[in-house]
Amino acid sequence: MISRWDPFRDMSVLQDRINRIFNESSGRAENASSRAWSPVVDIIETQSDLVVRAELPGMNRDDIDIEVTGESLTIKGERVFDEASKDDYIRVERPYGPFQRSFSIGVPVQSDKVKASYRDGILEVTIPKAEEVKPKKIKVNAE
Repeated sequence: MISRWDPFRDMSVLQDRINRIFNESSGRAENASSRAWSPVVDIIETQSDLVVRAELPGMNRDDIDIEVTGESLTIKGERVFDEASKDDYIRVERPYGPFQRSFSIGVPVQSDKVKASYRDGILEVTIPKAEEVKPKKIKVNAE
């Protein structure tokens, strides 16, 4: 008997197998701390500052470290899973454990004037540019 090869059927079988693997995996708490994770970040450049916003929900601000050098910004910390919780988790999808993100700044900054705030799960780091980088408006005098 000759059967026709159907590439979509093979893809469907593969997708079913992958779904079964994910569904069989319990995602219990003991696996939650072993997963690597990285917070998502937005970087905005204004005339006077670089602003970095990182999503860090469920963290304590004391568990976040920020380091600025002349060339880079590093945000690191750890989101700790509550092992003492009495909840009986069926699935844990939020990542836990240590993280680190580093970014090249690319312009001279005033590292002694960096400010950071943490509200509603968003870390915002404001890095002032060095004076020589900021655009200066030149007044044109009429003669």
